[in-house]
Formats: sequence, structure tokens, C-alpha cells
Amino acid sequence: MLPEEINILNVAGSPLPMDTTGKVDAELDTRLDSRFIDLRRAETTAVFKIRHEVLQAIREYFVKHKFLETATPKVVATATEGGTALFPITYFDREAFLNQSPQLFKQILMSGGFDRVFEIGPIFRAEEHDTRRHLNEATSIDVEVSFADHFDVMEILENLVAYAYTKVIENCKSSLEVLGVELKVPKTPFLKLTYNEVIEIINAHSEEKMHWGDDLGTLGEHTVGDYVYETTGESHYFIIDWPTEIKPFYAMPYEDRPEFSKSFDMMHRTMELSSGAQRIHIPSLLKSRIESQGMDPDGFEFYLKAFEYGMPPHAGWGMGCERFVMTMLGTDNIRDTVLFPRDRRRLSP
Repeated sequence: MLPEEINILNVAGSPLPMDTTGKVDAELDTRLDSRFIDLRRAETTAVFKIRHEVLQAIREYFVKHKFLETATPKVVATATEGGTALFPITYFDREAFLNQSPQLFKQILMSGGFDRVFEIGPIFRAEEHDTRRHLNEATSIDVEVSFADHFDVMEILENLVAYAYTKVIENCKSSLEVLGVELKVPKTPFLKLTYNEVIEIINAHSEEKMHWGDDLGTLGEHTVGDYVYETTGESHYFIIDWPTEIKPFYAMPYEDRPEFSKSFDMMHRTMELSSGAQRIHIPSLLKSRIESQGMDPDGFEFYLKAFEYGMPPHAGWGMGCERFVMTMLGTDNIRDTVLFPRDRRRLSP
């Protein structure tokens, strides 16, 4: 091409805050401080094109399967899970919080005849993590389904994951090439391991021993993930039948063994991606579970009220978009999957 004329539309400052050609590496903080320049890098653009395709595929999958998209409040009066990891805000003359999860509102919708709902929106966790896989503002993909148990919604989740991988492989070939990533569609159904089986695997393959009622921890997750990958060649799997005492109050216990709950985590080889359960739909049991976790049922009045007039059995899950994209692409840091990440140190840009 031989240009006949060049028109200058605007003048760029010099020198640039960072190199966009890739010849000189820039630290992640430098890139995030100058995100407007970093977004001009082909690798950065490729990540967000793929993230777009992931979200498009997820919405497409839900619409095909007769789900209704919803939007729930992000400013709330009550903690979703009774934890302390909340961002308080001033709401006129009283205290409110940024929502940790749409969980309670999703369940209320089940009582209103909205039998299959999903939401894609921000969640906020005031946890003082400073790791490569934690954010304080993240995008959550949430689902709730009436007349369903935990196995029903696990099937929805694994099929959704496979569908998203399929669409990215079909529609993002150039972006995957830029990143040097080769994907394969995860094989469904995913392997299901019980919590007790996971304890046995960790204790057999790791120096760090686990006891009943422990959370897995990062080392435990990696130990089990490596074991699953080595034995099956797959990176995704479920951990089911968690102890009731370490799951949220709304997880339904088994009738014949109430120490275990109808709950699950969907794992990638490297980290947890999703958590879900069949929910308690019986008001008396729900109140007693709230009390057993040291909380006051009066603080959940708006939520419990919906259970008094006929709540169907229901189940659901939530999955972090950023972690999903991060594990799909093998990204080193979750901040690379967010345009303007928020963590304990970063509030700007």
C-alpha cells in the first residue's frame, strides 16, 4: 500500500508509558496503571475477545434451555452467607452493604414461579487476599432451578462449560493463536468425587494431612487436581457431599446422614470454579440452620418470608467468570482477565 496522504487526527505523547510491541516486558502493575496502553497489545485484546465469546456462549446456552435472565440488587441490608467479608456503605441515614452474591434473591424468585433463572453480574467480597486468583469485585454467573436437586444443576453446569469451550474454539481461532493456547472441549459428565474420597486422595499423595471438616486449601486442591488429571486426562471434576457444617446455611442436608449436605464444588485442576447445592426449602429447617451458624433469623426476615407460602425444592450454583476464563487460557494472574481489576491495593484506574 502506498499512501498518498496522511492526516494527523491527534498527537500522541512520548515516550509511551510502556512498550506495546512485546519487545520489552512490563510488570503487571505497570500494565494495569496504564491499561489504556496495555489494551493496545494483541495479547491483551485477545483475552477480552475470548471473555466476550465466553459470556455470549453462556447467555446463548441459557436462552436455548429456557432460562430467564434476571438482575438482583447489589446494595443490600443483610449478608448473604452471614460472613464478615462485606463492604459497608452509607445508604442515606443507615448502613448497607455491597452484595456478596445474588443467592438469597435467586431463592426468593423460586417461590414466585420463576423456575429457571440466571444472572451475570458483579459481586463484592471484602476479603484481604492478595493472591493471583482473588479479586474483591468479580463477575458471577449464577443459576437457580425449581424442582431440581444438586445432580440436576451439576449437569447444567458441566454442559455449560463444555458449550462455552466449544464456542471459543469455533469462534476465537485468531485470538487463541495470538495467546498460543490450544483448547479441547472438556469431556462430560465430569468425574464426581465425594468429600471423603478427596480426603483419602490428599492424605495418600500429600505431606499435608486433612481431617474431616477441613477445607481443602490450595495444596489440597492442587493435589486432587493433579491426581484427577493423571488418572483421567481431564481438568474439570466435582467434589460432592461436603460436611454440612462447612457449607452455607441454605445447603440441604441429607435426610439419612445430616452431617453431609447435598452440595458440590466444581473444580479445575488448579482451583475452585463454582460452588452449588440443593437448597433448603423447608422454613423450620432453614431457620434452625441459620441459628446453628450463630446468626439471627430476624435479620433474614425478607428472605424467610418467601418460604412461608409454598417454596418448591430447588438447587443452583454460582461460577466466577474471571476464574473460568483464567483456567481456560492458563493465565497466570486473574487480573489479566478483568479490564480494571479491584483488589485490596487497587482502586484506580
